[in-house]
Amino acid sequence: MIDPFSLSTAHTAISVIAVLAGLISFIWHKEITPRSAWGRIYVLATIISVLTGIGIYNHGGFGPPHILGIVTLVVLRIGTAAGQRQFGAASPYLEAVAFSATFFFHMIPAIIEGATRLPLGKPLVASREDPVLLTAIGVCFGLFFIGVILQIIRLRRQHAKPGLKLQSLTVPRI
Repeated sequence: MIDPFSLSTAHTAISVIAVLAGLISFIWHKEITPRSAWGRIYVLATIISVLTGIGIYNHGGFGPPHILGIVTLVVLRIGTAAGQRQFGAASPYLEAVAFSATFFFHMIPAIIEGATRLPLGKPLVASREDPVLLTAIGVCFGLFFIGVILQIIRLRRQHAKPGLKLQSLTVPRI
C-alpha cells in the first residue's frame, strides 16, 4: 500500500501541480513567466518538486534524476534573471527558453516513472532502458523545440520596431 504521506507521494503531487500550472500559464499567456500568477505557482512548485526529489533515492543513491533537479534549479535561476532583464535584449528569448526547458525537464522523470510504474501491477514498459521511453522523451523534446520556436517568433513580433515593417515590393511599370 502507498503511504499517502510519504516524500514520494508529496513529490509527485507537487510535480503535478507544477506541470498543470506550467500548462495553464503557457495556454493563457503563451509563455511560462513568474510575472503571472500561474507562472509563480509553476516556479514555486518546481523548486519544491526538485527539493523533495533530491531526498528520494528509489534507484540506489544520488544519480541522473538528482542531477536533472540541480540543472533545473540553475535554469530556473537563469530564467528568473532573464525575466528581470539582466541579459539585455536577449532577456525575453532566454526567459522563454529557460522556463520551457524546465517544463521539458519535468517531462523526463514523469515519462520514465509513469511508464515503469503504471498501471499498477503491469507497467507500460519493463525497464528504464526500454526504447519506448527514449521515443516518448524524443517526442516531448520535439514539442519543446516547436514551442520554443513559436515563442521566439511571437517575441520577435512583439519587439519589432514599428518603423521597420517590411513593405511589399512592387515592380515599377516601364
